[in-house]
Parts: sequence; structure tokens; C-alpha cells
Amino acid sequence: MTAHRALFLSGKFGAGHDTLAEACAVALEPHGVESRIVDCMPMLGSGGAAIGNWVFKRLLSVDAVYDGFHFSQLRANGAAGRFADRAAVKVMFPKFVAEVDRYAPDLIVSVFSTGAAAAAQLKGERPALKTVVFMTDSFAYGMWAHDGTDLFLVTSQLAAASVLRYCPDACVRVVDAPVRPAFYDPPAQQDARAALSVPDDAGCVLLMSGAWGIGPLDAVARALAAEGWWVLAVGGTNERLVTRLREVARAHPTVVPFGYTDRVHELMAASDVVVTSSGDTCREARVVGRHLVLLDVVPGHGRENLMHELELGDAWACLPTPLSVVGNVRLALAVPRVDAPRPTAEEWGAGLWAALRDGGIGG
Repeated sequence: MTAHRALFLSGKFGAGHDTLAEACAVALEPHGVESRIVDCMPMLGSGGAAIGNWVFKRLLSVDAVYDGFHFSQLRANGAAGRFADRAAVKVMFPKFVAEVDRYAPDLIVSVFSTGAAAAAQLKGERPALKTVVFMTDSFAYGMWAHDGTDLFLVTSQLAAASVLRYCPDACVRVVDAPVRPAFYDPPAQQDARAALSVPDDAGCVLLMSGAWGIGPLDAVARALAAEGWWVLAVGGTNERLVTRLREVARAHPTVVPFGYTDRVHELMAASDVVVTSSGDTCREARVVGRHLVLLDVVPGHGRENLMHELELGDAWACLPTPLSVVGNVRLALAVPRVDAPRPTAEEWGAGLWAALRDGGIGG
């Protein structure tokens, strides 16, 4: 089967799902595949989307509650997890079908777990459709895995095994994790520092924690600056955090605050160490070639992803406290950085296309 139109099902929880969908769409374009990316959240209705965002953020703020829900319901495929999955699909399915009818794709790629269930249900009604799930988390939970999926794309053997836990007969392929094109070709460190007025001989830390700015980044930035390091502190869409970071910068001129920014590749290039939560930023930092210090601030799947990053190496884990972060940044700075050959966006795209073809999708 040759794919000509791909519909990507994303979800506006942070920025990671859209980033993945965009990378895939760019990679498929040279192979004659037209792509459209849609957000599943509006398909849940304005009330459902708002409630979903609110509940998710509240759960993230109480580790024990989210860990309990994740491990007992999502990973264990518990009754509450299955109910939430069915309820979401029931609400979004008519709008999803209407979107499919308008665009007429022959390939549906779910990069958001709620989309995976809807696509699998539609596959039962329209067998000619090809359905793919692309998951960059290190371990699947039940909402990702459905028998109506033709191909699962994952980024590690660990993730592949987790999919087979739910669907033993699944077709699974392991591919490299994607990053946005700018990270494959970042500026030289000296040039990036000059643009940010960071001295060439200074220790420099990029501090961020996802698009939502999770964790006490203002207190951490203050502690890092007190050690004599320059700190590029990104608060994302968290306006309260951005305000606090600006207050820290007034007292510590070596702290450079940012809100949500498209300059992250430049900030990484200027830094020696990236302090961040587990997620897309880790993959970007590895492509740029920077040490990782991982904030343990995202429960559930975030902790699974953190442990996998540690397994990959060149990463340290820390508690979300100034003392723990400072200590682990000191450890990371003591390790010489090795500038390994950097992959290219074209190489990643070729790998994605090969995986699709191997899985019977790309023609």
C-alpha cells in the first residue's frame, strides 16, 4: 500500500505531541505524502478539553495521586483507565470521522493516546485504512495499545516490549527519536554565547521543564547563579514562573529569563549542561551534544522516561531541590563533553520511511 495522505492525531498537552507530528510530516513530504495534523482535544468538546487539561495539571501537582492512577489504571489497564478511554472515544468519534471524511487520508498516525483508540475503532469499520501509533514514551500503557493498529513505532526495545505486553501479535518497529530540524544544525557554542552575552569561559546551564514550566525553577536558578554559573532559564507558558524568573534575574545578572521560546536550540548550543524534566528536550539535548541533569518532577510516565534516559547514559537524576540540582550539575560539568558526529534530519526521515515500509505502510 502506498500512502498519499496522512492524518496525524495530536493533543495539546504541552508541546511534545505536536513536535513529533511535525517532524514526521516533514520527513514524509519527500516521499510524496501530504500530511495534516489535528488536535484531538477540541474533538472532546470545549468542556471536555478544558476539564482534561485541568485534571491532568492537577494530577501532576500531586505526585502520589498521579503515580497511583498511572500504575494502577493506565499501565495495569484498570477499570477506571478503560472507562476514561471509552468515554473519550465515544465523545470524539463523530468529529473524528467527519475529519477523516473531509480529508480522505489513507494513513492515520496517532501520536496521542486518545487518538490511538479512535483510529483503531475506525479501522474496524474501514479496513482499507492504515493505522499507525508513534509513541516516544519509554513504556506503553493501555490507552496506547489497541488491536486495530497496523504498526507501532517506538524509540527503544523497552518500549517495544511494553506494547507487546498488551498486544502480543502487534507489528512493532524501533526508530530513532525525532527532533525538530533546528537541533540538527545548531550554532557553534561561541556564536550562541555571543548572541546571548554569555562569556566564552563561563559555566553555562540551560534550565527548563517542559512547555508548562513544572517545578521550582526560580529557586533552582537562584542557587545555580549563586555558584557562579550563567543560567538560561525558560519558564515556558507558565506566566507566574516567568515573572519569578525575571525577579531572580534582577538580583542575579547571570540569570537570563525566557518565556515560551523558539530559541531553545540556540540556548542548548550556548550551554554546557541542560537541566530539564524527562521528555522531548532530552532527545534534543542529545542531538546537540549536551550533558543532561534530569529533574524528577513528572510522575507516572515521566519517571519511566527518566529512568530510560539514565540507562542511555550521559545523564544524572536529581530531586527538584536547589541542593540536589547544584550537586548534580557540578558532577556533569566535571565530565568532558565529547562532540560526537551529529545525525541529520534527512537521516532520521530515511529511517522513519524505512520503518513504515518494513511495517507494510510505505509502499
